[in-house]
Parts: sequence; C-alpha cells; structure tokens
Amino acid sequence: MVFKWIQKIHLKKGVLHKQLGIPQDKKIPISLLNKIIAARPGDIITNPSKLGKKRIKVTRILEKRANLAKNLKNISKK
Repeated sequence: MVFKWIQKIHLKKGVLHKQLGIPQDKKIPISLLNKIIAARPGDIITNPSKLGKKRIKVTRILEKRANLAKNLKNISKK
C-alpha cells in the first residue's frame, strides 16, 4: 500500500522561488539548495549560481523549504 503523504501537506507553491528571487519557469540549482541546507540559520550566504538574489539570509523556514525541494527532486515521477 502506497501512502500518499505529499497530497496531505499544504504546499505553498512558488514561495521558495519568490524567497530566492528565481523566476517560476527556471529550476532552482541544486548547488544553491545544498549551500542553504549546509548553512546555519542567521547566516548570510552568497548565491553560487547566476539566478536570483546574490546574497541570501538563511532562516529556519528557508532551510526547511530547501530541504523539501531537494528531497522532492529525488522522487521519481511514475
């Protein structure tokens, strides 16, 4: 039995894109997600890609959103 947990959580679509300053039609680089996850909340990181804001302040909610985005990228679509 497959439990469909992703349908039950209430995602705010596009919030991570807006927070990073990346347009909706562009993909968020995995290097940026890794850098956000590795940083501590309160740190200011520089964006390794050319998309979006150059300096980003890492908050706990941004870290959670980046972690979810990274995990959802790994899920294969069936």
